Amino acid sequence: MRLLWSAVVIAAASTSVSAFAPANNGAALMRSGVAMSAVATADVKAKQDASVEKLKAKDASSAALSGDDLNVVFEDEHIVVVSKPSGVLTVPGKDESNPSLNKAVFDRFGSESGRMDKMVVHRLGMDTSGLVVFARTNAALRGMNSLFRTRKVTRKYEALVCGHVAQDSGSIDLPLMRDYECPPFMRVSTDEHQRALIGLDADVVGKKMLESPKDSLTTYEVVSREDIDGNDVSRLTLTSISGRTHQLNVHCAAIGHPIVGDTVYGYNGEAAANGGLDEASLPADKASADLQQAIASASAGKPMCVHAKSISFRHPVTKEHLSFESNSSF
Repeated sequence: MRLLWSAVVIAAASTSVSAFAPANNGAALMRSGVAMSAVATADVKAKQDASVEKLKAKDASSAALSGDDLNVVFEDEHIVVVSKPSGVLTVPGKDESNPSLNKAVFDRFGSESGRMDKMVVHRLGMDTSGLVVFARTNAALRGMNSLFRTRKVTRKYEALVCGHVAQDSGSIDLPLMRDYECPPFMRVSTDEHQRALIGLDADVVGKKMLESPKDSLTTYEVVSREDIDGNDVSRLTLTSISGRTHQLNVHCAAIGHPIVGDTVYGYNGEAAANGGLDEASLPADKASADLQQAIASASAGKPMCVHAKSISFRHPVTKEHLSFESNSSF
């Protein structure tokens, strides 16, 4: 049985393309009995600055890899496909001294341009393991960028999520936005949170904070229903159709089944709970707070359970159809 998870939360999740859409009704915006208003630029900036420092510290903790450490799945003169372990940055970020998969691949294989940043065509989050493609030639870089831009790359992820997902398969169709309350993280977009952005100074908080909601679609299939130390979990195959930032994490949290080991969007995480949705908007099969807490305790100190398991695309130069798989560690 398939479930389209969007209609049941249509009142909460806006699909408006305007960041400043007028209210759909004349009712005052209320949360916990207090009228919402435009947020202060200084408050958002202060939260951003605090988060940036935390993220810098986390990036600096990226595990170091040498070229010999790489798990190479495929290589030819144009591209390299490797399986990234959790705990390693795909790219070093603003601090080029941070250890990264990109640096290890460049050191071992080099690139036609002589620049490591010209190898990057997509990335995985530091805590996500799995398959990553790098370009070695300029032709491959252009070709892979085109494939990703036109959504001609199929990527499937394997994840363990809290609780037993009742439906065997389904779709999660919820738009995403930057969360001004928990920057720089993401949340499900709602009309009230979009309207609260009115008056923010883009020169201070950045243009990304004021971007229009991004349509976001994830499909899932239940592989198995399992347990961790007696606590219910589900093993899912996830496909990110739209490929938004943190999409899988937010969408799983928004249906009441956060990814096991997710310390940002999961139980007591840094981002908004439930992907930003109210508890009443979640489905009946949601994982209870007690269950999420028990799973968080059981998985403490372990990698987040999401893995880029497979990737398929046409070779950017030879046009050969390629498909690769990598087993998860959980």
